[in-house]
Amino acid sequence: MNRAERWAPQPAASEKRTMASQLEARVREDIINGHLAPGSRLRLKELAEHYDAGVIPLREALSRLATSGFVSSEDQKGFSVGRISAEEIVDITNTRQLIECQALAESIRHGDLEWESQLIAAHHRLDRLPIVEGPERLMKPEWEKAHEAFHQALIANCRSPWLLRLSQMLRDQTSRYRMLSVHYNDSATRDVPGEHRELLDAAIARDVEKACALLSLHYETTTRSVLNHHALKS
Repeated sequence: MNRAERWAPQPAASEKRTMASQLEARVREDIINGHLAPGSRLRLKELAEHYDAGVIPLREALSRLATSGFVSSEDQKGFSVGRISAEEIVDITNTRQLIECQALAESIRHGDLEWESQLIAAHHRLDRLPIVEGPERLMKPEWEKAHEAFHQALIANCRSPWLLRLSQMLRDQTSRYRMLSVHYNDSATRDVPGEHRELLDAAIARDVEKACALLSLHYETTTRSVLNHHALKS
């Protein structure tokens, strides 16, 4: 902390946490949408000006993002955007198929009317939102949130806290790669809403085997789209 920071009026602890949380969400969204390129340096002063924010809550936000892999932090070097690679997305996908399919199976087996109602409601919202916007085909934040809610609803009745926790961590790590996949030509012909409807139908029908197979294929298709991009072939 420099002298100016030390003597500047400090926000209350609750206000500071709120500011850091808001900044964390904004930086995360910019990383997912590619506005902050993988591997690029995150200079606090430049970012503070860009987000019209203080350095202290911004540093806290970046530290939080470092725990989830969106940001890298090194002693004496500061922060940078986490790198992406073909090896990582394949590893994440393989692990996610194992963990989340197990969570889905548990959720369906314990499924009840309340779970079914919440799942249908989550899908209803997702199905009515466009995925991307603008000529740059940026993923709409509203769709991303609805997509997250639907996949969370699928496994919500799983009784294992660790399966749920690991599923969330892996889903979080996949978000940047999912954004990459919507830029490619083959994404325009992919029926993502149809894939979600098939997942919903299999879950409601309590068809564990079919639901798990569809979920696994859903993730594998996204990964194949990403791997077709030249930037991740090396």
